[in-house]
Amino acid sequence: MNIFPAIDLYSGKAVRLFKGDYDNMTVFNDNPQEVALDFVKKGAKFIHIVDLEGAKTGEVRNLGAIEKILNTADLFAEIGGGIRSMETIEKYISVGANRIILGTAAVTNEVFLENAVAKYGDKIAVGVDIKDGYVAIKGWTEKSQYKVNSFFEKLQKIGVKTVICTDISKDGAMQGTNFELYSELEKNFDMNIIASGGVSSISDIERLAKLGIYGAIIGKAYYIGAIDLAKAIEVAK
Repeated sequence: MNIFPAIDLYSGKAVRLFKGDYDNMTVFNDNPQEVALDFVKKGAKFIHIVDLEGAKTGEVRNLGAIEKILNTADLFAEIGGGIRSMETIEKYISVGANRIILGTAAVTNEVFLENAVAKYGDKIAVGVDIKDGYVAIKGWTEKSQYKVNSFFEKLQKIGVKTVICTDISKDGAMQGTNFELYSELEKNFDMNIIASGGVSSISDIERLAKLGIYGAIIGKAYYIGAIDLAKAIEVAK
């Protein structure tokens, strides 16, 4: 299993939300490049970056900060947050992104998703954020009409290879992640599943690795020191 330490960006700073609440935000570092360099120091090979402003508004607000991170740290980078056009995909790829995560647009604009996958193949991933059994959109602020399994079936038919799946109720709460959900997804679908939300201890990493999923994102647990990133990477192997 691969470990994806995360940087969530707001106004160019590394921040974390509690359960997706923009009014409950903590700034962890004014210089996200320092965070990315620490990831490298701890042995990371991957990075997960989210533009929280983009997720909410659909506008590219943190491109400069993201470019600096990618130029500073030699990591396989997946980028998400409000990516709703081919032009935005091109912008991120042009500054060095390896994989682009479509969220709201993958739910609301199937033609766009199909065109992106047709053009960029496995460079396109989909972020599936789950709220009360439904797929959430617009920075977790709204629920779509899709239930989890039906949406995953749609993604597999389109040819999506990687899905970042977040149980919003677990995100930032430091109470463990949704092992049952990831186990079912791994059994039922032939896609790379990345677990996100609530990964808060080394034992969580061990349990996820045993499920055979492709990856896990570590966010708040890294920032508050609950997980030793170097150890997590070793355990995940």
